[in-house]
Amino acid sequence: MVSIENESRLASTGGRETALACVRAGVEAARPDRVVAEAVSLDDDRLRVGDATYDLSGVTRIVVVGGGKAADGVASALETVLGDRIDAGAVVTPEPGDGDRIERWRGDHPVPSRAGVEGTERLRELVADADERTLVLAVITGGGSALLPAPAEEITLDALQSTTDALLDSGAEIGDLNAVRKHLSTLKGGGLTELAAPARVVSLVFSDVVGNDLSVIASGPTAPDGSTYADALDALDRYGVDPPAAVRERLEAGAAGSLAETPAPGDPVFDRTANHVLADAFTAIDAAREVAADRGYGTCVLSSSVRGEAREAALTHVAVAEEVGATGNPIETPAVVLSGGETTATVRGDGVGGPNAEFALAAAVERPAGTTLACVDTDGRDGSSDFAGALVDADTVDDVAAARRALAGSDAFGYLDDREAVITTGATGTNVNDLRVMVVE
Repeated sequence: MVSIENESRLASTGGRETALACVRAGVEAARPDRVVAEAVSLDDDRLRVGDATYDLSGVTRIVVVGGGKAADGVASALETVLGDRIDAGAVVTPEPGDGDRIERWRGDHPVPSRAGVEGTERLRELVADADERTLVLAVITGGGSALLPAPAEEITLDALQSTTDALLDSGAEIGDLNAVRKHLSTLKGGGLTELAAPARVVSLVFSDVVGNDLSVIASGPTAPDGSTYADALDALDRYGVDPPAAVRERLEAGAAGSLAETPAPGDPVFDRTANHVLADAFTAIDAAREVAADRGYGTCVLSSSVRGEAREAALTHVAVAEEVGATGNPIETPAVVLSGGETTATVRGDGVGGPNAEFALAAAVERPAGTTLACVDTDGRDGSSDFAGALVDADTVDDVAAARRALAGSDAFGYLDDREAVITTGATGTNVNDLRVMVVE
């Protein structure tokens, strides 16, 4: 059960209480135990995953491997469904629990760590022994890019860390960030499928990526990669990132044709691979919408794919709230307007910020009358902060100048925390991107 710290204080009005109820429902709907129980079942030798069924009569070994913020929960849920049919397994996750048949290894996010490298090496050992009668169940969840580091030859962990740090600070979008990481790793960009061949690979995916691009989620360990070494170099140049020499040398060598590219769409290595998206941003949005409707609000999904700079996207949401209140377009009040996706926050100072914090504070500065806005990252951590997000309304900003200074110094959480507007959940065990709930009375 998702717990919101100081909820009774935060829920001081009806609009605030509704926003928090929608947030909780959205996060709960995307939790692995609930999702896997609905999407995966076993009947003798028939394994159902989503709409597909797999015959296990010829399978002599089932191995579960993967990683990400939801990996621990998915592993536990799979142990419940499959029991002793699982022969071995290992997942890497930020807060590993205990498993009966699947090993849990700790890793770090958003910057890869030595612990993550060690856990990923255990995955490689398990998958390297697979043959054509092995079924590899790949657990692919948001955060897997950092949690499953497998640096390519001549790339040190330090080089991978500094490059990741610089791209994050630059506000790089996830697709650009992952284009670089895929070409500095041996497992990303279809590398896990390559290593597992000729085994059958069935991936259980929790998407934290706008549009559910399988090649981007956790940097696509089991998906074809349409990006190239040249794309990775272009991303570094566009965001003004000067990486360690070994990183640039590898990418330049690949762009010149001296290194093999990651397997592209159409590569026969994927002939025995199937990817199933079991949960995504809309999973959370749909559950939040149901709660709002049950409370008598009209509902409207603005988009499940909002992206770009958080403070700019916030102004669009404010404009929608103003339009709803003034004209009843596109929906009459009282209304709840929902959105998902993943915005970015370019670091401009040394404060405590995050995309959802910037989104919330930028919206609050505009003081939309009669509007309450809750913005959270469904994993419980907004950017590198310890907060999930924030809850704001027209009373949150009591000093516009101070709020603008906080935004300029990337210190949105500093401002919001002082005004008791921060939402804290701790790690939620899932990750399906951001969820925004805008209540217009």
